[in-house]
Parts: sequence; structure tokens; C-alpha cells
Amino acid sequence: MVGILLASLIEEIEEPTHTYKSATITLMERTAVVVLAAGSGSRFGHSTNKVWLPLSGRRIISRSLTNAAKSFKKCRIILVIHPDDEQLAKEVLAREVPQLKVEIVYGGDTRHGSEYQALMHLRSDIESGALDVVLIHDGARPLATAALFKEIAEVALKNGGAIPTITVDPSELDQKIDEPVVRVQTPQGFLAKELLSAYLSADKDSFTGTDTGACIEKYFPTVNTIAVTADATNVKITYPQDLVVAEHVLAKRGYKD
Repeated sequence: MVGILLASLIEEIEEPTHTYKSATITLMERTAVVVLAAGSGSRFGHSTNKVWLPLSGRRIISRSLTNAAKSFKKCRIILVIHPDDEQLAKEVLAREVPQLKVEIVYGGDTRHGSEYQALMHLRSDIESGALDVVLIHDGARPLATAALFKEIAEVALKNGGAIPTITVDPSELDQKIDEPVVRVQTPQGFLAKELLSAYLSADKDSFTGTDTGACIEKYFPTVNTIAVTADATNVKITYPQDLVVAEHVLAKRGYKD
């Protein structure tokens, strides 16, 4: 049964993917990408955080970082980790992505807390106007393309916010819903000053958002957050079978991402 379900998922992922057409906006030196990697491997059934596991010869996290940096001529890259993983993180960065300048930040107890810590690290540059846009990405999504990162940054700069989504097939839902339902992915991008302000307000109110967009929606409901069409290949490595799917996607791409 597991094999049948996995084969079905792989077949679904092989459908034609979205082609991203980005506007020419020279913002990339004023962009920061935050990659979250401070979680645990509990759902994966492993004692190690899944982002440190290998995927086609490289750690999952190194693929996430590489794709995050590809489309930006120059940008800030922040890796948020658990303090216990610092030595491992430094070893992996030195061995697998020595060309990248990655700033390491300790995460919080929750995803929201880790995002807050990253924004505090960037606070002075955001407040001075040195950064225009911040993207926040799950380190366990190693297949998000460089084109997607670029489009999210450009759409966020132009409109205020951008979130990648894919439409859910109605047959997958337990009940009939008249309105379209989408799955939200990362990276999610927002104007830096609004994002920082939202998280400072959330900290004051002890509010914890389920993701970046939830915090923006609560404190800046007028921000025009655009849903950017993504595709099914941007899988999140949550369970062991997700690694098989990711390997298949990489093989289809010729192991270029």
C-alpha cells in the first residue's frame, strides 16, 4: 500500500511545472533570506533534525541554502539552528557550501520564535533601510527553485508580500468546500520593515503565528500579499518517504538543484 501511494505521489509530481517569469528588479543586494533549521526530527522518526540528513550526496540543508542564494547577485543568508547543532552546521557549511557567506543564528522554541530571532539579528539593517525584503524558508524544502526565490522577492517588493501556493484537488478534501483551497509553501517574502514591526508587536502581545503570513495578516491586514503559483515539486521533507520523492525530483532535474 505504501508503495502504491508513493508511486501515485511521484506520478503527480511529474506533471508539468510552473515556469516563472520574473520582472527585472534590481533589489537583490537589499534582500535577506532566512532559512529555518532549528526543529527536531520527531515526525521523521529520527533523533537528528532531518535537515542534516543526506539527499543525493549532500545534506538537505545545503541544497536549501544553495537554491536560496542562486538567484541573488548578493544577499544576506541567515541560517537558524538549534544551539546543539552549531558544530555540525559549521562543518557542513565549510564542506558543502564554502562559497556562501552564511550567518548562523540560534532559533527559538517554536517556528515563530525562530523567525523572531532571525529578525532581531537583522533588526538594525531593516530599521536603517539597508534591507527592503526578507524571505523566510523552511530548510526542509530543498527543492524550492532559485526562480521561485527570485519571484517571491520581486513580488513582495512590488506588492508588500508573496506566498507560494498550489491548489488542492477537491477530491482530496474530507468535505465539500465551495471556495478554492490551496496549500501554502515557502519561501514566503514580505517588506522588511512591516515584517519586523509585526513580529515586535507579536512579541509584545505574546502572539504566536502558524507561519510568517499569519503574523503579517494579524498586524498588517492591509498588506497586499500575493499568492504566487508554485508546483508540487517543492516538497517538504517531513517523513522518510518524502526523501524518495525528493530523490526522484532531483533525478528528473539531472541533479542540478
